Amino acid sequence: MKILVVLHDLPLGGTERVALRLTDAWAKVGHQVTLLCGSATGAQAGLVSEAVELVECAPPIPRGFGSRIRLGRAVAEHLRRHPADVLFAPGNFHWSVCRSVAKSLGDDRPAIVAQVSSPIFKHGRKGLKQRMFEAGARRRLRDVDAMVTLSPRTVPETDRLLGRRIATAIPLPALDDTLHPAKIASGKLIVAAGRLAPEKGYDIALKAFARIADAEARLAFIGDGPLRADLEALAESLGVRERVTLAGYAPDIAPWLDRARLLLLSSWHEGFGAVIVEALGRGRPVVATDCTPAVWDLLDTPGRGRVAAAGDVDGLARALEAELAAAPPEPSALIAAVQAYRITPVANAYLDVFEASRTRRQPPIS
Repeated sequence: MKILVVLHDLPLGGTERVALRLTDAWAKVGHQVTLLCGSATGAQAGLVSEAVELVECAPPIPRGFGSRIRLGRAVAEHLRRHPADVLFAPGNFHWSVCRSVAKSLGDDRPAIVAQVSSPIFKHGRKGLKQRMFEAGARRRLRDVDAMVTLSPRTVPETDRLLGRRIATAIPLPALDDTLHPAKIASGKLIVAAGRLAPEKGYDIALKAFARIADAEARLAFIGDGPLRADLEALAESLGVRERVTLAGYAPDIAPWLDRARLLLLSSWHEGFGAVIVEALGRGRPVVATDCTPAVWDLLDTPGRGRVAAAGDVDGLARALEAELAAAPPEPSALIAAVQAYRITPVANAYLDVFEASRTRRQPPIS
């Protein structure tokens, strides 16, 4: 199968990381995979698999005003010269490419599969803003042959949005196929991993941490971003600066998870929250806000962690205290809970959707 995957560029983002994992897996089982980038630059540029053909638009298309329109035109032109069986648009950010290709190529287009990477109903987006989002989504996705969501809970939302049964839930490929044995958690280290940005709710995390009575508890932020100085100042004002570490960016958070007693996710909203899967995959429980469908997919079972409402400082503090006071869960049970999130079964599930979409759409490209 000839698969064309589109990414605007290759920054430190979850959508891009997932796409790179999937392209590598598809190529390694014999499919012809091309990754077309508006600009093949960014922190993850070195992670493109050698088995994948990387094509950069000429001239390159950096992110900016109107760049997604130009990217869509470039994708359509590429497909005219190099037909594919399937076009895959990873994440909401790339939805506009689907409409551009359909308008330009008409019946000569490949099967188009798009992914829902962030919530259709997001915290803070209400009323007119939500209606405008939905109208734009319907316009961009009117021609797609299949949609992939990351949670079964978003399948009916996607179907209702587009007015047809079109969505399939496929887990996020947050884990490789290797089982990593884990020791039972100990100590009082709480780890929060992600960019130091407003949507992560790290000010809420700090305020909740400051209300924990256990003076032995420690909090480590793994990531960097524009709020670093603000968070340092807030930790100082709350009197917990000596118990808080801002460790900066880490390409792999596994060593931190291995040392941790639990993971803290305090976001206002998340696409899926891959870090929840990563933590459970290392045998660590999670305390999270209700910021993503992953919370209910994975933390609804007792023993895996606790959930508080987004922005609820007291509720988050209570959840942290309760989890620290409880006996650490058996790691093997947490690891077993995320087996479906390993790359091989996920990559195969996508290929099934691609094949079904291609078969409905057109005969294979020879």
